Amino acid sequence: MTTASAPVLEIRDLSVSFPTETGTVSAVDGVSLDLAAGEIVGMVGESGCGKSVTAMSLAGLLPSSARVTGSVRLDGTQLVGARESALRRVRGREIAYIFQEPMTSLNPVLTVGRQIGEVLQVHERMSRRAARARAVELLTLVGIPSAAQRVDNYPHQLSGGMRQRVMIAMAVACGPKVLVADEPTTALDVTVQAGILQVLRDLRDRLGTSVLIITHDLGVIADIADRVVVMYAGRVVERAPVDDLFAHPRHRYTAGLLSASPQPGRHAGTDRLTEIPGLVPVLASQPDACTFADRCPAADEQCRAAAPPLEDVGGTDHVAACWHPCITAPTAAQEANR
Repeated sequence: MTTASAPVLEIRDLSVSFPTETGTVSAVDGVSLDLAAGEIVGMVGESGCGKSVTAMSLAGLLPSSARVTGSVRLDGTQLVGARESALRRVRGREIAYIFQEPMTSLNPVLTVGRQIGEVLQVHERMSRRAARARAVELLTLVGIPSAAQRVDNYPHQLSGGMRQRVMIAMAVACGPKVLVADEPTTALDVTVQAGILQVLRDLRDRLGTSVLIITHDLGVIADIADRVVVMYAGRVVERAPVDDLFAHPRHRYTAGLLSASPQPGRHAGTDRLTEIPGLVPVLASQPDACTFADRCPAADEQCRAAAPPLEDVGGTDHVAACWHPCITAPTAAQEANR
């Protein structure tokens, strides 16, 4: 997937903090990211790293108490600081979301066809009859069999995988430029998960939709993403093409995540998974230091005295914020540049 064209989504120095009863919590710190047309970018990290807050801030979905700074441009239109009326026009039509648990996102007392139709009636000004017909088409698009009958089902009458497909149908109803999928395969069977990922791939190929997929499952990222962004304690610590990142992780945190993931053959009863000691810190403010230092086996005084910049570490678009990056075998791109 090439990213040579102008990005559809441009995020620059995005920071988010929340006031709480015990003080301010810094959730996101200086995140920058581009998403090209038709590209699938994966965002990974442990719970509490700021992935979902980053995603929700793109379209102004955070509580009014959140303090959001930086820039988010969708096809050149600034979203940070935009009026609520402008954001409502963008949500669903230009940027859409698939959330983690469809049973809590779908209205239990409305049919799925009615819920998809509401999106079309609001944004596309369709009549109820036209919206219903389009809902059937969308359910067929996302792979739900007997769509003409399923359109009249309530959420509880569908399986978990079908409910997630309904959420995807609602999200792509207006042909958004960007689709944000927040843990779209959590709690689904492996075969159902594979089907959901194939639907996302098909939508990218058919509609040219750009996808930002957020997950803690590295297997999902390896399966579907073109590029990967690794977050830790609100910061981007590594970004790379998917194959390069899995073969040559440079940040110690990324290497730790990969070591903690089961691999065929390696963890077949002899080798134990290697956990990362400690927990993700909850920060009142972002320190001028590496936030991973307390959990990193390679940390020294330099790591605790200054925050490492996000710098090129070899390869094509492979950057990491680490004073002591992992030493790996040279990539093909590095060999070609010698």
